[in-house]
This record gives sequence, structure tokens and C-alpha cells, in this order.
Amino acid sequence: NQSIMPTFILLGFSEYPDLQVPLFLTFLSTYTVTVVGNLGMIIIIRINPKLHTIMYFFLSHLSFVDFCYSTVVTPKLLENLIVEDRTISFSSCIMQFCLACIFGVTETFMLMAMAYDRFVAVCNPLLYTTTMSQKLCVLLVAGSYTWGVVCSLTLKYFLLTITYRESSIINNFICDHSVIFSISYSDPYINQMLCFIVAIFNEVSSLMIIFTSYVFIFITVMKMPSTSGLHKTFSTCASHLTAVTIFHGTILFLYCIPNSETSWLIVKVASVFYTVVIPMLNPLIYSLRNKDVKDTFRKNSKQKFCP
Repeated sequence: NQSIMPTFILLGFSEYPDLQVPLFLTFLSTYTVTVVGNLGMIIIIRINPKLHTIMYFFLSHLSFVDFCYSTVVTPKLLENLIVEDRTISFSSCIMQFCLACIFGVTETFMLMAMAYDRFVAVCNPLLYTTTMSQKLCVLLVAGSYTWGVVCSLTLKYFLLTITYRESSIINNFICDHSVIFSISYSDPYINQMLCFIVAIFNEVSSLMIIFTSYVFIFITVMKMPSTSGLHKTFSTCASHLTAVTIFHGTILFLYCIPNSETSWLIVKVASVFYTVVIPMLNPLIYSLRNKDVKDTFRKNSKQKFCP
């Protein structure tokens, strides 16, 4: 209801002027690897018929989400490292938050869907194709995107109902929900509680299903008579478990940081890892441990460079 739209200043890492160029080169390299890795993963899955399976269907969407998530955050981060004017309009700030929220929540439940897929594959292999039908897989993916949109629009609605200062400084490189409502005139209680409820629900519900799935997987694996089956199962689940541990470990670490001025640097570093580094790591985790992906990459590289 404000007649003058507020503008925000993203401080980012401006308090370290000597590190601007090294940080720019580091984040540029990271973003390049993220784009090449995730888009490369999607292309490899599409061109190799052997990879047209349920597990890789989820993986291709995870790569797409990681690419989008990094693209929402990193370009603005890079821009603020090389320009003096670090202002961002209110509408751009809200848009960045909404998109980041969509892809962040979507990734949370995409990893949950992948855990359920591994659970069915290991614990009920004979019923796998029946249980993990194409309809269910599409519903799990569509549900992840839909819930991300619902969470984003809900939080956005309440952010638009409060009053902001005409010009405010955001001590971060991203328009996060907590820093947006912290610079408003209005009482932040409702927004804080809403954000807390949404975050707790998303974390607890997804982690419960992931944890339960891996408990049953572990029990099933321990009952396997052959070591070859044991090794194959662990190698199949290791990549996903690594991605889940890094992703949710970072989120839980951010929740545990005390809300004080001295913790802002820790918040920034953890946010960089969450929004910039993890989208780069996921395709590396899945490709380095996956024989089919590596074989497809080598085959196409030889065809391109050695016709």
C-alpha cells in the first residue's frame, strides 16, 4: 500500500574490498561448473536410452532445479562483486525470494521422492515397476513443484502486506525471507511464525520419509546373503545419501546459527554453500559415482573429438 516503492541495498561481501575479484572469479567458476554439470546431466540422460529409468527421471528434474536455483541467485551475486551500485528494487527482491523459495522447497521434496524410489527398489524389487508407475512418478515431481509454488506465494503474500522503509540495507547477498521482513516497520511476529511453520513442516516431513526409507533399506541390505548385492545396493544409494546429507545438513546448520550481529558472516558463508555450492556438487556427486553416466560421457566425447 506504499506510494513509493522501496529500494534495498545488498551488502553482500562489500566489507571485504580486497576479496572482491578473487570471490568473483571463484563464484564465476562455480557457476560455470553448475551450468555445465546440470545441463550436461540432463542432456546425457536424454540421449542415452539406458538412462530412461525412474531414478534418472528424478535426477534430471533435480539437475533442472539446481540449475534454476543457482541461476536465480548467482548472477546477482556476481554483479554486486564488480559494481559499486548494489541496489535492488523491491519487486526484483521479492521476485528473487519467490523463485529461490520455489526451487529450494522443490529440491527438498525431490530428494524425498528419490529416497522413496530407492526404498521401493531395494525393499520391494519385484513390485518396483508396479509401485513406481509413470503416473506416481509424475505426481511426485509435479507435487514437489506445486508445493514449492504454494509455499512461495504464501510467504510472498504476507511479505506484501507489511510496510517497508524507503531505503534499507540488507546485510546479505540474497533476498532471504528473514532479512526482508527484518527491515520492515511492521511487527514481524506473523511473518516469523509463518516462515518457521513452513520451514519446520518441510524439513520434518521430508526428513522423516528419507530417514524411514533408509532404515528399511539398511534392514533389507543387512539380510542380503551375497556381498555383491550388498555392494551394489550401497553404491546405488550412496550418491543420494551424500546429496541429502549435504543439503539438509546445511539447512539445519543455518537454523542453529544464533540471531546476532556477529553471526552474519557465518550466515553468508552458509548461504553461499546452500545456494551456490550445492547446485554445483549434485551433478558431480551423481556423475562421479555412476558408471552409466561416465560411460555415456566418454562415448559421446570420443564421437565428437575422434570421428
